[in-house]
Amino acid sequence: MAQDDALVIFTPSGKRGRVAKGTTVLQAARQLGVDLDSVCGGRGICSKCQVAPGYGEFAKHGVHVGEDALSPINAVEERYDRIRGLKPGRRLGCQACIEGDVVLDVPPESQVHKQVIRKSASERVMEMDPATRAVYLEVAEPDMHEPSGDFERVSEALAAQWGITGAVASLAVLGQLQGVLRKGGWKITAAVHDAGTGAAPRVVAVWPGLREAPLHGFAIDLGSTTIAGHLVDLTDGRVVASSGLMNPQIRFGEDLMSRVSYAMMNPGGAAEMTGAVRAALGELGAALVAEGGVDAAGVVEAVVVCNPVMHHLLLGIDPVELGQAPFALATGSAQSLGAAEIGLGGFAPDARAYLLPLIAGHVGADCAAVALSEAPETREDLSLIVDVGTNAEILLGNKTRVLACSSPTGPAFEGAQISSGQRAAPGAIERIEIDPVTKEPRFRIIGNAHWSDEPAFGTPTITGICGSGIIEAVAEMRAAGIVDASGLVGSAEQVGSARCLPTGRTHEYLIHDGTATGGPRITVTQGDIRAIQLAKSALYAGARLLMDEMGVEKVDRVVLAGAFGAHISPKHAMILGMIPDVPLDQVVSAGNAAGTGARMALCARSARRAIEAQVRRIHKIETAIEPRFQEHFVAANALPHATDPFPELGKIVTLPEVSFNAGGGDGGGGAGGRRRRRG
Repeated sequence: MAQDDALVIFTPSGKRGRVAKGTTVLQAARQLGVDLDSVCGGRGICSKCQVAPGYGEFAKHGVHVGEDALSPINAVEERYDRIRGLKPGRRLGCQACIEGDVVLDVPPESQVHKQVIRKSASERVMEMDPATRAVYLEVAEPDMHEPSGDFERVSEALAAQWGITGAVASLAVLGQLQGVLRKGGWKITAAVHDAGTGAAPRVVAVWPGLREAPLHGFAIDLGSTTIAGHLVDLTDGRVVASSGLMNPQIRFGEDLMSRVSYAMMNPGGAAEMTGAVRAALGELGAALVAEGGVDAAGVVEAVVVCNPVMHHLLLGIDPVELGQAPFALATGSAQSLGAAEIGLGGFAPDARAYLLPLIAGHVGADCAAVALSEAPETREDLSLIVDVGTNAEILLGNKTRVLACSSPTGPAFEGAQISSGQRAAPGAIERIEIDPVTKEPRFRIIGNAHWSDEPAFGTPTITGICGSGIIEAVAEMRAAGIVDASGLVGSAEQVGSARCLPTGRTHEYLIHDGTATGGPRITVTQGDIRAIQLAKSALYAGARLLMDEMGVEKVDRVVLAGAFGAHISPKHAMILGMIPDVPLDQVVSAGNAAGTGARMALCARSARRAIEAQVRRIHKIETAIEPRFQEHFVAANALPHATDPFPELGKIVTLPEVSFNAGGGDGGGGAGGRRRRRG
């Protein structure tokens, strides 16, 4: 490599490459096919090309980013910042030049094709008993002969009129109280938070007179890649607005251990990540209020679910202990605190936040929320519940026992670290079918309801392939005989298709070639298939580990939770061997189960009590130190599996018994788990 070259890594896409020093970030993005917007042609006027550089040690990428990795802020950036303002840490991509190895985050607003957050709220009738409710009070006026403070008389009214005793209030509420009492003629509406756990009731907001508008709360699923939020009416549980954004911590590392490593290797790194995620929560809250068209002062509560690393970083706790055995939590208990403490300021003066309890070192409150939503402990049949993100959290249980584990699947299922991969956005391939005879593909993209071989498909902009698309692509390639059981892509001669192209010592499969019109060339490479194999093997190995602990060889039903569950067909998941073999009608989607659990906890105090009790009963299996995990992982590399039978899959799909390795042998089992003997 030339000494005047520098390595540039873009997140969240994961695209990387070497560029000549002195290249602008915008030029580098265009060279590497990174989705970075620009309207003004690089004159520093539109600000669409903003990026957020990360500095310090990035162990996952094997790079150290020095403070001089980008050129100093120039006059154009200074002028823009002075007139319109740049967010702290942001640079204009058309002005900043790359001078050394650098990691650059492209925020959502700088992406041409905006991220689609696919964690929408599922319909669910909610039990309503929220921890915060509005009460109307008629308060005694002050009397010179009976001196008492205004809040003391509010407390007396709460006790006499509503049976709420021992109430307290923060300075923020006390500062507003006297003006509100006098404006309302000693009649006010108070929002009272009473969790019913022994803590004193809190007056979190006050309004003059009778407030007829409902109170609202946030239910937030804080994932390592995306943050999804719902604004909920606390009178009936109705979802008023839903929104989401990318987790800005991605620039510090796509997976959780990369972020732990960043905190370990960079003094102040944990605090930096805490600040980033709290700022994102504030942005999300403001966006939800704007979308819902509600009064921000009436948002009185938030419930947040997240994995343990995100939990600790949100609370300002260094996650370093979660990066090494025995993976000790600073605290796993449910947390109740001021919403402003975690970035949700600007709402009710003393709005509260509740964080669900963590199950164990790498099984978090998001998994607890899934357990709350799906309640496997209430069923006779044995349910395997899989919530897949950058980290997979798996539950297995029934009335007898519930087990849990976490499995490091990585970001491949979300389109990251895939050669043509991208996050879900308009233009991304999300569905694909491959004709087993002709080996020709057809596909659908996000934002277009038609298949690519239909005239109505038109000539849309095709940008890449997202997580659901790459999963279906690999499964379809296996079903069509383009990929063998070991995961090898065959040559054009072996497969009988000119779409199988040589690339170095391996082959790739061409899905779409848009280069003639300036578009992308979208292929599935051997490296892409290996990334999917690693991810699915980790997922399957985690499930098998729980089945071993439960003493069973099969499960009765599989529940796919999260965006993964809503957008992947059970058939394709089973062809890959992502999930154990069950009848396909017993594979169901739970939607955003973690978000549903968060809404349940927001709407009912009983749900909080239930999950706090249930978490103490769930038995955690630690995959990181379990020897059998590696055995299951290796066997699960085959498509669908080297040894485990898949009889239910075999009823609907016959997987070709092809082999493309040099020795002519087979790399693993077919739909029925058969292995071809070497001759």
